[in-house]
Amino acid sequence: MTPTLVRQHLPHAGAAPRVDLRARARDWSEIQERMLVPLYEAVYERLDVGPATRLLGLGCGSGLSLLMATARGAAVTGVDASPERMTLARERLLSEASGTRTRPQTRLVDGSPRDTAEPGAPGYTLVTAFEPIGCLAGDSEGLAGLLAEATPLARRGAAVVLAGWGPPERCATASVMRVATKLAEPLRTPGNWRPACRDDLEDVAHRAGLRPDGSGRVACPFGYADVESAVRGLKSTGLFDAAMTATDQVQVDKELTEALHPHRRQDGTVWMPNVFRYLIARTP
Repeated sequence: MTPTLVRQHLPHAGAAPRVDLRARARDWSEIQERMLVPLYEAVYERLDVGPATRLLGLGCGSGLSLLMATARGAAVTGVDASPERMTLARERLLSEASGTRTRPQTRLVDGSPRDTAEPGAPGYTLVTAFEPIGCLAGDSEGLAGLLAEATPLARRGAAVVLAGWGPPERCATASVMRVATKLAEPLRTPGNWRPACRDDLEDVAHRAGLRPDGSGRVACPFGYADVESAVRGLKSTGLFDAAMTATDQVQVDKELTEALHPHRRQDGTVWMPNVFRYLIARTP
């Protein structure tokens, strides 16, 4: 938590932590992004995503959700503000060197949703925002801005899918995320982690002028080969940036390792059951 998990918000006060953005994007792609596969599958199955689907993926990250949609025959457009993640998405979706054929109905656009507009092109039938909100104070405002740009590009009545964390008591990772809040407390920035609220998704849909049309919950356990992989994956979400600014990377790694100890199994793997919510809304 991916888009995530998951939004790469940097603190609004203090110096930004020194982060190798390429390494972080690679950790997201290789470790963390797959944790949301059950969410992608549940949404695509429910909405019958297939050859008739024109999908716009907001915050598409390194492209795993788009890859799964193209496997169903959908035409996809992905947009993300992270050049490092988009580089990996292009490797995954467009590069013939990766061993897969180039997909002519796939577009990847750096920047914002308005940059995906194509004069004369039919509107999108599905807009997805799979990076779960409800884990950073203020993250819903950022999503509302993306939706304001994206929904005019969709057809009337098109589905818009929003994702968020489930109740903290159903998310084992919530106890680990509290490390971010504790360490970042001296900064008191709006980008700190917070527990999800019940109506986070509905509030965003209302502000964006969307009509709710169903919702669901999906089990998305976080599983890692070892504690080191878990630390790298969790930090790739950006949720610990404020903590690294307030302290340093060594301290964050230490505190995360301690917080993960209860979730470590006898074979050394780390397992944390979680539940995520999704809301299906419709454009006016």
